[in-house]
Amino acid sequence: MDDVVVLGCGLSPFRSSRFDGSIRDWVAEAVLAALADSGLEHQQIDQSLMAYESDHLAGQIGQGVIWHDTLGLTPRPTARIEGCGATGGLALRSAFAYLRAGLSRCLLVVGAERVGKSVSTATAGEIFAMSSDTDWELPVGGHFTAYYALLMREHMRRYGTTEEQLALVSVKNHGNARYHPLAQKPKELTVDEVLASPLIASPYKLLDCSLLSDGAAAVILANRSWAQANVPRFSERPVVALTGSGCATDYARAGDRPRDALAHFTAKRLAGEAAYAMAGISEPLEEIDVAEVYDSYTGAELMAYEALGFCPPGTSGPLSEEGVFSLQGELPVNPSGGLLGFGAAAGATGVAQAVEITAQLRGEADPRRQVAGAKRGLSDCHAGTCTVAAVHIFERKDI
Repeated sequence: MDDVVVLGCGLSPFRSSRFDGSIRDWVAEAVLAALADSGLEHQQIDQSLMAYESDHLAGQIGQGVIWHDTLGLTPRPTARIEGCGATGGLALRSAFAYLRAGLSRCLLVVGAERVGKSVSTATAGEIFAMSSDTDWELPVGGHFTAYYALLMREHMRRYGTTEEQLALVSVKNHGNARYHPLAQKPKELTVDEVLASPLIASPYKLLDCSLLSDGAAAVILANRSWAQANVPRFSERPVVALTGSGCATDYARAGDRPRDALAHFTAKRLAGEAAYAMAGISEPLEEIDVAEVYDSYTGAELMAYEALGFCPPGTSGPLSEEGVFSLQGELPVNPSGGLLGFGAAAGATGVAQAVEITAQLRGEADPRRQVAGAKRGLSDCHAGTCTVAAVHIFERKDI
């Protein structure tokens, strides 16, 4: 079938607070950057998909159609995509389906969220907690840091994973963010500093937890045949294609999962396997050059390594100590800084991951975080305690 290719990428700065405009302004920033990157005019886009988790955070119902109008895309079609933390990844998957089905030829995906200091931490925490089961979890004080902490405690009990190994993820991702000019929290840390940060829910300290961010990201995708006929710049730069897409779900309440599954992200494993099958990947560690994974907590990144087949169950901690997933390692993970260092604007996360992977495969990232010779990349995000997961494979396909 005709390749689905990335034509343009754009980001707004991810920040703890952006009082320099509204969320629609950040969306416009990201889209204008994507248009400039692609060489397209906005009139050439025939469809948009708007990704955001919550109307309540922005204080605006139906904000997707307002963004669409702001961008001058009326009367072309649009749709809102929502799936909590997986929202951006699900939007990419929907775009892939639209293009493969022939319902669009050139499509804009925008993800954005307002979760910075204009929204109190208590309000943000309450709204995010509402994405758990409000009948059976929220009434007894359920919050996601506690859920993730319980899963990680089971991983530690079963495999001997240590708090120092968790802290290494924080050190790596905050350190990588130093080389991204739009990152929210670039920081040189030590393991001891992470361990000494305030306790949130054991074993997670403050610096084990992802950020609350204002920000937006945009990607323009198209069918390759359309791009070759309509984009003069298309043959002048490396071609990046979206070659695999996988999605899977798990029980919404982690407590309903089999005991043997509590230390693993089953939905992520199944989503990864589906994406690998589509892209023709059999050995992820050897065949993937760079990855952006969902590090809502440091332990979630370790569990992602295992679910995605980068390493056997229980070995992610020791391999992190060996530097396998560092910028200089066998498979660099989260060169952008991830949710811990770059930022976590929920609806934008999966889209921002695609922006980073595209930059890596084109060889256009900052040289200090560029993975040399990267040809194939992975993006991964999930919702809840990996209740729904979306995994994508991107490949450099030069003409």
